[in-house]
Amino acid sequence: MNFIKNLKPVHLALGIICLLFMLLVVSLIIKTIKVSDFIIKTENKTFDIRQTLLVNNKAKKPNKDIVIVTVDDASYEYLTTKYGEWPLPRNIYADLIHFMEKQSPNAIAFDLMFVSSLKSGVDADNKLATAMSTYDNVYTGMNFDNMSYDVREPMVLPGRLQITVNNKSKVDFQDLTFTNCRPILSQIINSNTKIGMLNILRSSDGVIREFPAVVKYQNSFYPNLAFLLALEHQAEIDNRSYNAIDMDKDANIVLKDKKIPVNIDGGLILNWYGHSHGETYEHIPLYKLIKLMNGEKIKEKYDLSNKIILIGTTATGLADIKSIPIGSFGETYPGVEMYATFINNFLDNNFIKKAEPFTNILITLFLAGIISVVVLLVNSTIISVTAAIFIALGYIILTYFVMWFGNLWIDIVIPVAAIVFSFLVAYIVKYIIKSRDFEHQYKLATTDGLTQLYNHRYFQEQMQMQIANASRYGNEFSLIIVDIDHFKKFNDTYGHQAGDAVLRQVAQTLKMNTRMTDIVCRYGGEEMSIILTNTDRQEAIMNAKRMCNEVAKKMFKLNATDTTHVTISLGVSTFPQDGETSQQLVEVADQGLYYAKEHGRNQVGLAEFNDNPPDGTL
Repeated sequence: MNFIKNLKPVHLALGIICLLFMLLVVSLIIKTIKVSDFIIKTENKTFDIRQTLLVNNKAKKPNKDIVIVTVDDASYEYLTTKYGEWPLPRNIYADLIHFMEKQSPNAIAFDLMFVSSLKSGVDADNKLATAMSTYDNVYTGMNFDNMSYDVREPMVLPGRLQITVNNKSKVDFQDLTFTNCRPILSQIINSNTKIGMLNILRSSDGVIREFPAVVKYQNSFYPNLAFLLALEHQAEIDNRSYNAIDMDKDANIVLKDKKIPVNIDGGLILNWYGHSHGETYEHIPLYKLIKLMNGEKIKEKYDLSNKIILIGTTATGLADIKSIPIGSFGETYPGVEMYATFINNFLDNNFIKKAEPFTNILITLFLAGIISVVVLLVNSTIISVTAAIFIALGYIILTYFVMWFGNLWIDIVIPVAAIVFSFLVAYIVKYIIKSRDFEHQYKLATTDGLTQLYNHRYFQEQMQMQIANASRYGNEFSLIIVDIDHFKKFNDTYGHQAGDAVLRQVAQTLKMNTRMTDIVCRYGGEEMSIILTNTDRQEAIMNAKRMCNEVAKKMFKLNATDTTHVTISLGVSTFPQDGETSQQLVEVADQGLYYAKEHGRNQVGLAEFNDNPPDGTL
C-alpha cells in the first residue's frame, strides 16, 4: 500500500518545508560553533583533492614566459666551492643583473632578502643597490613580522613602497596586519628599486592555499612581491598606473579588464598548475648562468628575452620549502615557485573564488530537498539509497568541474553531510508516517464505524489471544455479551437514526465503565461484547451488574428533542470454567443473555440459571 496516497498535499509540503528549515538552522549553527573548525579543515582537504586532480589532469597550462633561476643543490655546492661562502658576495648578484638585462627580460625578481650588511661587503652591497636601481624592471623583497620592540625597533618605510587600497568590502585584513618589519639593506630601500613583501598566508593546518596581494603595516598597505610585479605588468598593458587599487563590495580587486576575488581573510586562493621539480616552469640553475656570465661554455642555451625571471632557493639545505595542497599526501614547493604560481594566476585571471555562504546554503537546502522528496516518494529502500549515493557522488563530481571551468570553490562537506542527514531524517519521517498510516488502516480494519468500538473481527482475534495467554500463565478472564432491550422499538418508533444514536450512546457508556485493559466490541446488530482481562466470575458479574445499572439510570438522546431510558441485558462466561474455546465461551455467555431476556430483561443472566433458576434476578 502506498502511504503517500493517504496524505494530503499540504501535509507533504509542510513536512518538506519543516525539514528544509531544520537543515537551514543546523547549517547556520554549524557555521558558528566549534565544530566549524573541523568542517573548515575537512573542506580544505576537499579543495586539495580537487586541485590535485586538476593538476594531474593538466587542466591549467603554466605560462611559458615565467622562468625560475634556482639556487638548487647543485648551484649551492658549486657556488660555495667557487666563492668559499654562503650567502654569495652581493656583487655577484649585481653582475648577474647586468648580464641578464642584456637579453631584455620583462622583469627580474629576487625571492631573496638582502639583509645585514657586512662591514667587509659594503662595496658589494653598494654595487647590488646600484645595479637594482639602474633598471626599472628589477624587484626584490622584504618581510613584515610581529617581532618584539625589544629585539628590533620598527622602521618607517618610504611612502613610495606603499599602495592605496580603496576597500569597499568586509575584508578587514586583520590576519595580514603586522607591527614590525625586518628591513633589507638601506641602500636598496632608499634607492628606486621596487620592493614587495614576502609574507605568506597559511591555513590552520599549515598548508598554503592562498597568497596575500597586500599586507598592512603601520596603518598602510604594502604589495606582495608577486602582486607588485604582476600589477606593474598589468599597468603596462592598461597604459595606466596602479598606485591605488579598488576593492568592490563583493571583495574583488577591480582592474581595467579584471576582477580578482579576495577571500574573507584577505588572501587570493591559488589555482595550481603542476607539481614542482620543473614540471611547471623552466628552471635554470643559478650556477649555469654564472658560468655563462663568466664566459664559460655550457651546452644549454637560455633565452631570457621578455621573460619574467624569478630568482630563489630550491636547495634542500636552504629551507625555503612550503606545504601546498596538491599531491597525494600533500606536497612541498620552494617559495619562489609559489610566487611564480601567483603571477601565473594573475596573468591568466585564474584565481579561485570561494562561493558565498548564502550560495552554499542554497545548494545545501536544494540537495536536502531533493533527497527528502526521493525518500518520501520512492517506496524501494534500495532505490532510495542508490539515488542518495548517486546524488552525492554527482554533486562531488560537479564541484570538480565547477572548479575546473569556473574557478569556483563550492563547499562539499556541509552539502554532502546534509544529503546524509536529510536522508536519515526523511526516512525517520517516512517511518513515522508509515506507522501512522498503518495504525490508521489497522484502526479502520478493526473498528466499527458507527459505535467506534472494536469490530467482530478484532473481537475474535482478542479472544484467541486471551485464551492463549490465560492457558500459558494459568489466569482467568471473562466475557460479557450485551444486548439492548427492545432495540427494534426504537427503530420502528423513532427511525433508524434514533436507533443509531442509542447504539452510540450505549457503546460510550460501556467504554466509560470498563478498565483500560478491557476490550469493548460491537458483536453484531445491537449486541456488544466485553472481554474482561484477568477477571474471575464473581468480579465479572459485579462489573456486569454495575454496567447494567449505569445504562438503566441514564437518559439517552434520540434526537434533538426526544430522550428516553434504555436498558440492557447481559450474559457472562469465564475461562476456563465455562469453556476453553472462543466458541464455547460465547455460547455460554449467549445462554446467560437469553436467560436475562426471557426473565424480564435489564439484568445479568448466567447459563446455569436455565437449569437452576435463582430466587431473584441478578
